[in-house]
Amino acid sequence: MKWFLVFWLGPIAFLGGWYWLSYYDMNFGIFMLTRQVHDLTFQIYGNVLGVPPETIPPLVARAIAVDSLIVFAIIGFRKRRKLIAWWKARQASRSSDLASNESLSSAP
Repeated sequence: MKWFLVFWLGPIAFLGGWYWLSYYDMNFGIFMLTRQVHDLTFQIYGNVLGVPPETIPPLVARAIAVDSLIVFAIIGFRKRRKLIAWWKARQASRSSDLASNESLSSAP
């Protein structure tokens, strides 16, 4: 499961880092991080997909969000027994807090 998360988070972190650095033209002397490469990349993807280049970043963000939900659903399904036990323990502690001996109804 650890490697599954690494191989999911690695490309997202790489893409997010590249996007942020190239968007703000923080290139540190590296050509791939320049704003020209940023604009050219999205222009090429826009031409290939047949959509305006400015619509691609929101589409990628939505795809990352959906993929993240799927990954967390898989993790939740694999850890469902621990999650159910945690939820039941939490609910039990909450109900015991409400049924304590010192109640607000006995306030003066």
